[in-house]
Amino acid sequence: MHDLRAIRENPEAFDRGLSRRGLEPLSATVLDLDARRRDAQTRMQEMQARRNEAAKEIGLAKKAGRDVQPILDEMAELKTRLPEVEEEERRLGAELDGLLAAIPNIPAADVPDGPDETANVEVRRWGTPPDIANAKEHFDLGEALGLMDAGVAARMSGARFTVLRGALSRLERALAQFMLDVHTGEHGYTEVSPPLMVRDNALFGTGQLPKFEEDLFRTNSGHYLIPTSEVPLTNLVNDQILEAEALPYRFTALTPCFRAEAGSAGKDTRGMIRQHQFWKVEMVSITTPEQSEAEQQRMTACAETILQRLGLAYRTIVLCTGDMGFGARKTYDVEVWLPGQNAYREISSCSNCGDFQARRMKARFRAKGDKQTQFVHTLNGSGVAVGRCLIAVMENYQQPDGSILVPDALRPYMGGLERITAHV
Repeated sequence: MHDLRAIRENPEAFDRGLSRRGLEPLSATVLDLDARRRDAQTRMQEMQARRNEAAKEIGLAKKAGRDVQPILDEMAELKTRLPEVEEEERRLGAELDGLLAAIPNIPAADVPDGPDETANVEVRRWGTPPDIANAKEHFDLGEALGLMDAGVAARMSGARFTVLRGALSRLERALAQFMLDVHTGEHGYTEVSPPLMVRDNALFGTGQLPKFEEDLFRTNSGHYLIPTSEVPLTNLVNDQILEAEALPYRFTALTPCFRAEAGSAGKDTRGMIRQHQFWKVEMVSITTPEQSEAEQQRMTACAETILQRLGLAYRTIVLCTGDMGFGARKTYDVEVWLPGQNAYREISSCSNCGDFQARRMKARFRAKGDKQTQFVHTLNGSGVAVGRCLIAVMENYQQPDGSILVPDALRPYMGGLERITAHV
């Protein structure tokens, strides 16, 4: 959500920010609605005040023996007009709130401008992609091993689901446990086991609603399945006033995530790249504005550490204005090398949302000795997507005979298993 006062004070800066995202200027529309609502508020307050004055005048007029009918007539008119103005104020307020809720965050000043992913800027690389002759994709490897089955999943659930068996299933679990252990034991994150279903106010707070409802799964109870644990983790501070000295808060969680993948027809239809249900370890930080930029660098490094420990080559890019998510003011994507695709693919996205989500959630902090509160800054990042990390391990550690070596970091989680071979 945007700061209405800031738009009033500097509408040109607001429009410049929208222009960087490829959007038309909206300050005039916002300020027109704001002015009309404030005018309605003023008229409503004046009418309420006059109604109170008139009630007193009736008593005085009766004591003085004066005719009270003109005052009664005025009060009758107020009784008719006041609800109309109240409804006008409510309608304009709802229209203004709806408009502001649908406008994406303003990019940070150092975010590169550009229309789409072609303008993203690489900031660093780590590792050397392995030289694998005739590298196979993960689904060919998994199916040949007898440990990955999209067909049986389709019979139960339809497209974009996968069944893992045996050592691959354990490898997925090992990856998740490894990530949690690193983030909690070394990076200072507190592990959380959050709800997997949330109400609409939680999704509004993090920006998925109302704009992206088609990407969500909604239950018949009115709950939504979480598309990412960013939603419940960030909402841990919903409608709270935090002590500045306690910040930053750092949370992590392993959860299944559920996405309708609306608009993704024809993209990554085979395998586990783009699924309706997948596991992800999420990182969320709640900070002061002064901390948030450094916290984003720290969070991105935490995600990169996972790939380094697994020996997976990756590159880190900063997204341009045309490729950033709705709620982000700046985003780093970490892309892991996939030999089967001969390409880098996103495995983590670490975003600084500034106070955008906090305004929607009414999440604030107060410095010691201050009476005034400020909105916190919120950050979120994949630490990392477990299914995509499984894909990366399978493809980077594939052997000529179709087996898959287990990275050293994961062998303690695999009961010492060094190689995954065909299921018999």
